[in-house]
Amino acid sequence: MTTFAITTATRDDVRDIEALVRELAVYEKLEHLMVSTPADFERELFGPNAVIECIMAKEDGRAVGFALYFHNFSTFLGRRGLYLEDLFVKPECRGKGYGKALLVRLAQIAVERNCGRFEWSVLDWNQPSIDFYEAMGAKILPDWRIVRTTGDSLAALAAK
Repeated sequence: MTTFAITTATRDDVRDIEALVRELAVYEKLEHLMVSTPADFERELFGPNAVIECIMAKEDGRAVGFALYFHNFSTFLGRRGLYLEDLFVKPECRGKGYGKALLVRLAQIAVERNCGRFEWSVLDWNQPSIDFYEAMGAKILPDWRIVRTTGDSLAALAAK
């Protein structure tokens, strides 16, 4: 009989988190952008100035998925929100309700912490995820676009 659990990530999960993020990068065809290491996750999850949190999906004690999140803030609501940076379940473990369990747990955390909203982004070509999120009651916001600056462009902007 298979056992399943959602757990709060610990230092012992750092290598699994990095491996799952790498699998996500491959799935999203963005592996060339991934430069993060287990040390990065260790520092940002468990260091003195930790900025992220993570929950793990475990099947028979083995990491099969994760959700990495942090707080943001809505000036319009005057309250913090919960932002889901990444959610991933190994392809061979999909269809078992693990992604739903991760999303539900995050919604519970948002409610427990009195967050004004719970939000995340999805790639426009990722129709299976879009369908899943909409089936869970999420709304895709058509009028918003992600704006980003990194690397040289970030340094150039900072130097202006």
